Amino acid sequence: MQIMPTFSTLCIVISAIFVGFGWYHIVKGNRQTHEKLMLWGAGFALTFFIVYVSRTVFVGNTMFNGPQSIKLFYHIFLFFHIGLATTGGVLGLITLWLAFKKKFMKHRKIGKTAAIVWLLTAPTGVAVYVLLYILYPGGMSEPVWKVIFGIH
Repeated sequence: MQIMPTFSTLCIVISAIFVGFGWYHIVKGNRQTHEKLMLWGAGFALTFFIVYVSRTVFVGNTMFNGPQSIKLFYHIFLFFHIGLATTGGVLGLITLWLAFKKKFMKHRKIGKTAAIVWLLTAPTGVAVYVLLYILYPGGMSEPVWKVIFGIH
């Protein structure tokens, strides 16, 4: 089942790459390229979300298996990542909706913040992945709320 976390993390990284290049292209005035790249970014983010939720529902989430001395720091970092991801997802949906409604002034204003948040979300997601599956592998799968709050 380790392929699922790897795949979902890869989807977030690819999503952020598309968002970064999409932002670059709108700054350069390439509206059509921007639109295509952002839709690809949204598609990869949606794929991540579907895989993550499916895994959470059917398997659970992985408990931190690292040393107790850094467990508190890991959970603080995890809360930060979850906050970023949630904020980025909501802002991304709002930004997409504004674009489809052709409310480009609001889209531009919120889009900058959404892109920055998403570009911070991806590396924090990779850091969580590295901590759970590379540096300290082998944590048990547990329901999401047990993992978030570190309850055993």
